[in-house]
Amino acid sequence: MQRRSTTTYGFAQTGGLLKNSIRRASESRGFAQSRVLTHWEEIAGSDMAAISRPVEISYSRGGMGATLTLLTTGANAPLLEMRKEELRERVNGIYGYNAIARIRVTQTAATGFAEGRVAFEHRPAAKPETAPRPEALNEAHRATEGIGDDSLRQALERLGANVITRSQR
Repeated sequence: MQRRSTTTYGFAQTGGLLKNSIRRASESRGFAQSRVLTHWEEIAGSDMAAISRPVEISYSRGGMGATLTLLTTGANAPLLEMRKEELRERVNGIYGYNAIARIRVTQTAATGFAEGRVAFEHRPAAKPETAPRPEALNEAHRATEGIGDDSLRQALERLGANVITRSQR
């Protein structure tokens, strides 16, 4: 019998190594299926996922369905409240049965959670500062010609050039 050769050379996929750790962490928050956490945008839709995050699934003592806690900002809470039933149906579709009986909306500051400080919306990268144009530098130099103190004149030139450049954008 010929031995099967592999191309992994003894290495394992990261997903396989982390599967048990992810499962234990998500189960500690009540998520029997971590898919609700990892695929929230697909479940809730991009518009609802942009304003909410699943935080916890808690089970009542009677066992008559669980409560999914969603985190959102104060301004988006009414929108999320209106669509709770739709979200509940989508999450239950992942579980395959009516696992979630209620959805509770929890509000937080616009900056996000206390642990991790996660913002809800994607922020574009900060634009690098552009140097003032030569015309703005010349105009600022002409405006500050009468100032005798060199350090003050140079500081005012930089300030004037920046103000002129920004006002012309």
